Amino acid sequence: MDLFNIMGKLKEMQEKMKQAQAHLQEVKAEGEAGAGLVKAHVNGLKQVLKVEVDASLLAEDQKEVLQDLIVAAVNVAMAKAEEAAQEYLQKTMKESMPNIPGLDFLLNR
Repeated sequence: MDLFNIMGKLKEMQEKMKQAQAHLQEVKAEGEAGAGLVKAHVNGLKQVLKVEVDASLLAEDQKEVLQDLIVAAVNVAMAKAEEAAQEYLQKTMKESMPNIPGLDFLLNR
C-alpha cells in the first residue's frame, strides 16, 4: 500500500469519525434504579438528557434515597451508552482503517 493511498484512507477515516460523533449523539441509553423509581436517559456522548423521578420519592424524608438512586440510574445509563459507543466506533474503525501492518491489535483483527 503506497503512502498516497494510506493518506487517502486516513482522510476517509477522519470523515467517518465525524459521522460517528453525529451518530453517537443520536444513540440513546436508559438506566434505572430502585425498581424503576428513578430513570436516567443519556446519549452516546455521555450527556444526560433526562432524569425521571417517581412522585413517591419526592417526600423530604426520601431525599437521600432519591439522590442515591439518581446516581445509580445515571451510572447504569452511562455504562450502556459507553458500551454502545465502543461497539459502534470499533465497527467504524474496522471498516475504514487501512490495513497497516502492526496496527491490527488496535482493531482486534
